[in-house]
Amino acid sequence: MVISYQGLESFKIQFGEIVVAYNPISKDSKHKGTKFGADIVLISANHPDFNGAENASRGDKQPFVINGPGEYEIGGIFVRGFLSKTNYDGSESINTVYLMNLENMNLCFLGPLNSAASLDAETIEALDDIDVLFLPIGDGMNPAEANKLSVKLEPKIIIPMHYEEGDSKTLRTFLKEAGEESVMAEEKLTLKKKDLEGKEGDVVVLKYSV
Repeated sequence: MVISYQGLESFKIQFGEIVVAYNPISKDSKHKGTKFGADIVLISANHPDFNGAENASRGDKQPFVINGPGEYEIGGIFVRGFLSKTNYDGSESINTVYLMNLENMNLCFLGPLNSAASLDAETIEALDDIDVLFLPIGDGMNPAEANKLSVKLEPKIIIPMHYEEGDSKTLRTFLKEAGEESVMAEEKLTLKKKDLEGKEGDVVVLKYSV
């Protein structure tokens, strides 16, 4: 599995011939997005910063789009979506938290989660045995709250998202909260199940690849 970051909450995950996109940035967003073909698109919230499924088409082939709570199975890939809320951009709306199993690894994507309190006890219980947590650290939860939530969820690896590109004060604050101030940004994360051995809340920072 190879994970790369396109900014905001946009990620590309590739394993074999399959490509999964999280929250691709729409052409209607004020932020710059990257167009790449995907087989599956997961959208957490109906906002131009996250719902750019049109940027994940490949020629005439359209991706399978998941944009809300429920249970899904696509070609042996299992996804569960959990209902939560967000106040992103000043108005309350639905946010879907996704738990996806890929290559025998559990990936949890929180989307633009408004606060830790937006996750009810039932959802937190269901978000068990997380291998990779995609954690928003800005524009909703502050870095301190984000770190507290990550400790509660107990993932093996944490990938922070939704912070300023470049010299990000938000990212530096989060890393300090997490006790990981010396983390160097990587171009991409290549991950196999065996690589998770001994990991306990390790933070991986990915460079913007826009």
